[in-house]
Amino acid sequence: MNRASAWTQRLLDSPYGLVWLGLLSAAETTVLPIPIELIMVPYMLARPRRLWWIAAVTLGGCIAGSLIGYAVGFFLFDTIGQTVLGWLEAEQAYASFEQSFSNNGFLAILTIGVTPVPFQVALLAAGIAGYSLPLFVVAVGLARGLRYFGLAVLVWWLGERALRLWRRHALATGMFAFVVIAAIFVAMRWLGGR
Repeated sequence: MNRASAWTQRLLDSPYGLVWLGLLSAAETTVLPIPIELIMVPYMLARPRRLWWIAAVTLGGCIAGSLIGYAVGFFLFDTIGQTVLGWLEAEQAYASFEQSFSNNGFLAILTIGVTPVPFQVALLAAGIAGYSLPLFVVAVGLARGLRYFGLAVLVWWLGERALRLWRRHALATGMFAFVVIAAIFVAMRWLGGR
């Protein structure tokens, strides 16, 4: 049994499953290298009556973890932030993200939140830049809300097939969302420059 399956089984057996899911979501957002969707989708399939609660708790945990990542970037980037980027091997992703973040932070956070790029990069960059905390929370909520509630809709609609589809098309789905958001960004810049 792989790690994600073991965690899912523990959640199903625990009366505190949703609490653990929220904590795991916060950990995944900050340091855990296992995508929370691998635990969340089977949990949704096993508890279809709690589908929307599962998505909401996962989003709440993600937002809490995002605030921790933001604080690390804001207060401790030179010590802890650099270590986290090195541990996740995300230095190059951070360097390229930093440029797009300085141009338009909100869309940069939104874009990275729906793609398979490590989300920690956005959290640290927002904190380092001292980006507006309310806008940061809104961008994180939109980006990850689209992912988590989108998966809830997929599970509600397709049931068991949702997990297979997610595993097979996670990268393509994230890249499609990235292209759509990038097109919106380019259109806004083009219209703003006229």
